[in-house]
Amino acid sequence: MNNRINCHNLQVDAALHAFIENEALPGTGVDSAAFWKGFDEIVQDMTPGLKELLAERERLQNEIDEWHRQHPGPVTDMAAYKTFLTDIGYLVPVPEDARIDPVNMDFEVAWQGGPQLVVPLTKARYVLNAANARWGSLYDALYGSDVIGEEDGATRGTSYNPVRGDRVIAYANAFLDKIIQLEKGSHRRAVEYRLERGVLQVRMQNGAITTIRNPEAIVGFTGDSGSPESILFCQNRLHFEIIFDRNHSISKQDPAGKRDIMIESATTVIMDCEDSVAVVDADDAVVAYRNWLGLMKGDLAESVSKDGKTFTRKMNPDRVYKPLGGGKLILPATSLMLVRNTGLLMTNPAILDKDGSEIHTGIMEAVINTLIGKHDLEARKNSRNGSIYVVIPKLHGPHEVAFVEALYSRVEKLLGLPEKNTVKLGIMDEERRTSVNLKACIHAARDRLAFINTGFLDRTGDEIHTSMEAGPMFRKGEMRQSRWLKAYEINNVQVGLECGMKGLAQIGKGMWAMPDNMAEMMEQKINHLRDGANTAWVPSPTAATLHALHYHMIDIEEVQDELENVHDKMKDYIHDVLLDNLLTIPVTGKPDWTPEEIQQELDNNAQTLLGYVVRWVSLGIGCSKVPDIHDVGLMEDRATLRISTQLMANWIRHGIASKAQVLDTLKRMAVIVDKQNADTEGYQNMSDDFEHSPGFLAACDLIFDGLNQPSGYTDLILQNYRQQAKLHPCGEGINC
Repeated sequence: MNNRINCHNLQVDAALHAFIENEALPGTGVDSAAFWKGFDEIVQDMTPGLKELLAERERLQNEIDEWHRQHPGPVTDMAAYKTFLTDIGYLVPVPEDARIDPVNMDFEVAWQGGPQLVVPLTKARYVLNAANARWGSLYDALYGSDVIGEEDGATRGTSYNPVRGDRVIAYANAFLDKIIQLEKGSHRRAVEYRLERGVLQVRMQNGAITTIRNPEAIVGFTGDSGSPESILFCQNRLHFEIIFDRNHSISKQDPAGKRDIMIESATTVIMDCEDSVAVVDADDAVVAYRNWLGLMKGDLAESVSKDGKTFTRKMNPDRVYKPLGGGKLILPATSLMLVRNTGLLMTNPAILDKDGSEIHTGIMEAVINTLIGKHDLEARKNSRNGSIYVVIPKLHGPHEVAFVEALYSRVEKLLGLPEKNTVKLGIMDEERRTSVNLKACIHAARDRLAFINTGFLDRTGDEIHTSMEAGPMFRKGEMRQSRWLKAYEINNVQVGLECGMKGLAQIGKGMWAMPDNMAEMMEQKINHLRDGANTAWVPSPTAATLHALHYHMIDIEEVQDELENVHDKMKDYIHDVLLDNLLTIPVTGKPDWTPEEIQQELDNNAQTLLGYVVRWVSLGIGCSKVPDIHDVGLMEDRATLRISTQLMANWIRHGIASKAQVLDTLKRMAVIVDKQNADTEGYQNMSDDFEHSPGFLAACDLIFDGLNQPSGYTDLILQNYRQQAKLHPCGEGINC
């Protein structure tokens, strides 16, 4: 066990203590002695209130469980159900005015709609890729994805295919025809682009000269105006750049010598300390904190080997252009970064309290990640406006939001931040009690609010656990058509707009989980913009570049204006209907599934569950592309796990499946997962020894003890098994 350093009442792991003393504190102006004294005071003062909030979660859950035992099946009297929820304090009064009023909001958050990446903060290479995903090559994104089909000789292959290249160029020119339409003709017929006295002149193949219909879209260029190296455009507050190089082999396939179109892509990135990582001790935590520090100081670097070459990956420098009126235009080359901290439930052995208990990770990360964020306040390499952005997951209702607001007020005072509310908060609308009280939650953080979003998986997991005793829950596929889910997606946007988030904060939508299915994403994900969201999660930089095209096609500000007008006219009606639908439980009174349909659902859930858990526990991989039962790669994290485990626990509880049937299903699926991971370095087969496989045992506990896990979370069991696996990497000692 690592040595510990006593800091007042805190017993700090030596490695974490050294990191804070030698790396995080220097340059912040924060005195070491004052830091540790204040840190300890925050822990002592805030922990009792946090524990009361967790106890309140359990009290409410027990009340709801008992109500459903007395009223099994779907809710038949919604008025009585809402009265019950109000009486126990689950539903709270709706504030009359919850309009947000944050200051110093960055353009990327307040006005610029665009894709958002979420990346595990423990992986420096992924972190740098995400930070640099602010700009992406449209040609590369198209060429390497299924957006361009492979029929008729347009295969991807291992070397450049000019047939496929032609189709990429045709797609890109079609994009230009939509966004910067020419007065006459198509961009695919253009042979030359030049700027004459600030006016774009495009010469066509027939010799005619034309220009674009929206000349205001041109904001700058590089090189010589008469023969520019690139021309920069802006549409719906998002930029793209046409790059010219007639000497390049790819450019020769385009009459005008267009070598590429660079798209401003991931405008924001969530650097994640939560669901996509496997951080279970001080060593893991220091890796995440050190990467966050490198991002905030702008000096993070990682040695990368690719295609037989080794190079150092760094954060990209700003992009410099010449505006049409002269001078210099500088645009950021890296995404605005937010950090997602752990929720209120979890603890971490990195720091122990005076009685030897682990302190809560949410408090620890609030102090340490904000300390690290202070490094950016002088350099302004991340937030140009001097804010620190923190996303808080898994909050249950407005009282928990108020606790977090008070916590960050204490942290700001400790660290001497320049003004109140320097820390901006993102609230993830992923728990049922938050959804039905969303306006009150926003009100509790109205001076800090920067972000709300929806997330189907965690929200569904909580939906199942909250109403576990009501009866058998819908299958996962049926969940997507349920009344509560449709109301949830609408309510999040409508409440956000009612609270004045347009032009001040982000309203986001959830992840596209199939990173290899970009063609389908391009068809489906544009609906997030039509629904009023100004950001949405994507699984990769490539996906960010492609999804960014949607933000050029749709003006989010106009969509939000229309939604606000509708809401103003039907405010009371919308609120009542949405609340009733939000409270409609996805439970069936008379299940009519065939044995084959039941087994298929068990197979799908068990296979996905095992594929994720075994990597988390045995290899410490918190987020990865995991093949499903049909070998379709899906981006999986703990949110996926929560819905699968809770659904199977629910079906056992109500007799849809037996424990023996589920155990047999797990064993059969483990064989499939083992085969899918045959080439994974360090992987240990579950099916070789079920009784001692940490991944398999963890999966069993997650299901068979799922009813007893707080709010149905998977974190406690995963952390316990991962800690054991790190101590006993060969499986010895597991389940002793």
